[in-house]
Amino acid sequence: MEDLILSFINPLPIIFLLGIIAVSLYTLSKGADLLIDEAVAVSSYLNVPKAIIGATIVSLGTTLPELSVSTMAAIQGSPDMALGNAVGSIITNSGLIIGLAALLKPIDIDRSSIKIQGWLKLLSAGMLIAFSLPFFSAGSEGTISQMMGFLFVAMLIAYLYWSFQESKRESALSENKNDEVASKAEIIKKFLLMGVGMAIVILSSQVLIPTVEVTAIKLGVPKSIIAATLVAFGTSLPELTTSIKAVLRGHGDLAVGNIIGADILNVLFVIGVSAAVTPEGLLVPALFYRIHYPAMAVILLTFRFVTLNKGNIIRRREGAILMAFYMIYLGMNLTNFI
Repeated sequence: MEDLILSFINPLPIIFLLGIIAVSLYTLSKGADLLIDEAVAVSSYLNVPKAIIGATIVSLGTTLPELSVSTMAAIQGSPDMALGNAVGSIITNSGLIIGLAALLKPIDIDRSSIKIQGWLKLLSAGMLIAFSLPFFSAGSEGTISQMMGFLFVAMLIAYLYWSFQESKRESALSENKNDEVASKAEIIKKFLLMGVGMAIVILSSQVLIPTVEVTAIKLGVPKSIIAATLVAFGTSLPELTTSIKAVLRGHGDLAVGNIIGADILNVLFVIGVSAAVTPEGLLVPALFYRIHYPAMAVILLTFRFVTLNKGNIIRRREGAILMAFYMIYLGMNLTNFI
């Protein structure tokens, strides 16, 4: 699909490209509005915390771009792109997106709903780093083997099953029962509308990012800067739009749940499937040990720390710290490219 979009937009003058960008941003915003509204409605109807809805259903939808890009890159023989896209998205999600959202408005969080998911997020990232070490590989370099990919996918199935059971338990224990009794047809309609919202967000992102890239090239922006910013940022755009919209509309727990779920899925779903479809696995370049993995570890540990504070809120200064770590990571990448 990206090739088709590029073949259409490449010949266009800059003024038309700017128009496409404006329309894509508008549809992206409206798709995020629809997704958030229906996710909140589903949460209310089923008496399930919004953080759990965000960590499962919403994050599954917003992680599809990363899955598509990484899986195709792995199949086409670009394991560094497959791995870099997923790891870069994790760093972007927890550093840039939560940091920016908290700077715009302090984020209220539901610690009880994300308590286990928060630790699962750290565990999955720790497993990724550990399995990438040469100790687990047949050769002298680190490799995420096909067998490890299947293990991640098995863990994904277990995680989704546990999340489903947890949502049923939360619904049964909820003290704030919704007085409005929704029919099965109404709930199905809400899920379908959530799907429409996800589709609008993902399709708008797929049009927006190549258009921005082509526009930047035509305006003379160095390709090294484009490469260091747009790949992971582009596939994280659904999470960015959904999370910031959710925070600004007072659904911070949905935003945080979305980011936690997306980061877990980036490891178990995106990297798992990408490794599982390649018999030789995903080779881990040395750059990951020097820059990407250390940055991911620092940002995820900081994110976990700020979600454990007793105030049940991610403050602006904590958002600024996450943003600062992301900017340092971005600077290290640019230094490596230049």
